Amino acid sequence: MQTQVAIIGAGPAGLLLSHLLAREGIDNVVLERHSRVHVEARIRAGVLEETTVEVLERAGLAARLKREGLRHTGIQIRFAGTRHRIDFASLTGGRTITVYGQHELIKDMIAARLAAGGRILFECPAVALEGFLDCSRPVVRYQSSGGREEALMADFIAGCDGHHGITRASVPREACRVFERSYPFGWLGILAETPPVSDELIYCHHDRGFALFSMRSPTLSRLYVQCAADDPLDDWPDARVWDELAMRLGPEAAHPLVPGPVREKSIARLRSCVIEPMRFGRLFLAGDAAHIVPPTGAKGLNLAVADIHVLARALRAHYREGQSDLLDTYSGICLNRVWKVERFSWWMTALLHKFPGLSAFDERLQLAELSYLVSSRAAATTLAENYVGLPLA
Repeated sequence: MQTQVAIIGAGPAGLLLSHLLAREGIDNVVLERHSRVHVEARIRAGVLEETTVEVLERAGLAARLKREGLRHTGIQIRFAGTRHRIDFASLTGGRTITVYGQHELIKDMIAARLAAGGRILFECPAVALEGFLDCSRPVVRYQSSGGREEALMADFIAGCDGHHGITRASVPREACRVFERSYPFGWLGILAETPPVSDELIYCHHDRGFALFSMRSPTLSRLYVQCAADDPLDDWPDARVWDELAMRLGPEAAHPLVPGPVREKSIARLRSCVIEPMRFGRLFLAGDAAHIVPPTGAKGLNLAVADIHVLARALRAHYREGQSDLLDTYSGICLNRVWKVERFSWWMTALLHKFPGLSAFDERLQLAELSYLVSSRAAATTLAENYVGLPLA
């Protein structure tokens, strides 16, 4: 099989790229190792920057998002027993965020691609990438849903298959640098059938550890508590999770918090990772294949969309105008934004979490910085500008 762009991974990055390329008449095929049911059921991020929503609107992918997404004009931060509000709209000239589950966005993207005749091959894992460093027509070898090995020849390969995918693993070690940081804790997250206790996200700094209240709809809440990175999930029965949430969120949130059926529960370790460069010959990495951010700043999905915005524009210039400048500068343009987002996500994580071995002095510094953040318009503006999203390149 032949195509112009082979896309590995049917996550938000791969599906958005497929859609944007097809709108420009650029042929592409998406290879996805999992089934459609599995991909559409994965619970992931749910906070969309305003720039992300704008990209999806221009692509014609935001109809349901605009109907069902929850538009927020700020967030709340709780520390030292008091809740404070960061007003995004007033600090950034009216910019906002939208809460809309990534799995719902994936459903929208898959439906749009299939309705347009797009080729998404589910249950077809890529098993080898050949010739992307030194060949004009690299080959992706993959296993078909029937179990046979097949070959897909393309002009370019887009690696959108996540941190543990084959595209990242196929890059020679000597061809890249990997920058990593692991955090000594994890997030235990639940998706529960309980009405939101607030119309905005609540970030909590607490002596027992960080907590976050979020939501997915008027009847679904997404909640997190900091836990040890190696905690077994069995150590967190539902009752313990609800008790910790009640303590860390504070009485004003705990009182209306009604424990409901838990649809999903998992523990995620927090880490930061950046691969430089993001291009290797005819292979381009995007999204989690190129970088990982801790979820504190709500940036993973948004950073993937920013990558694809640049990559789709570069491929359009190559095919429609015969220009390769944007392909050549793809990595540099993306990494300029990636490192700013990494910095913000690290800062939010360091500010709000209880680190093992944190001294009393360090704890006081955290509280002092939080106090400054909510009392200084300049400091609050810095948080707001980063949270609603930096300008697209």
